[in-house]
Amino acid sequence: MDGYEDKRRGFLRKLGFTLGATLTANSLISANIKESIEDMNITPDQKAFMTHYEKWMDEFIEVIKTQKVDPENVANNTKIVQLSERAKKWQTQLHDYMNDEKFARYYMIASERMTMEI
Repeated sequence: MDGYEDKRRGFLRKLGFTLGATLTANSLISANIKESIEDMNITPDQKAFMTHYEKWMDEFIEVIKTQKVDPENVANNTKIVQLSERAKKWQTQLHDYMNDEKFARYYMIASERMTMEI
């Protein structure tokens, strides 16, 4: 295994831990969320963040699907690294927004599709 592969696996492991921590960090959120995203009132800044995040998530879901069937696909693996680097840039902002219960629920519902793919 080369250095690139080690870094990629390490990042995916960290991403998994980050997503797992995000999913469990807010004890106010239950696993059986019944609300829909439309019912939640988040700020315009949070909405803009989520629009950006959901576009990123759509791209990430596609690379996850490819990774499952073709883990040696170099172009896809490069895309995973690029998407991961993009995600690092807004992790602090996401962490701050997660302190808002309404945003955290919105995020959890929106992220459910990606969680199902992983």
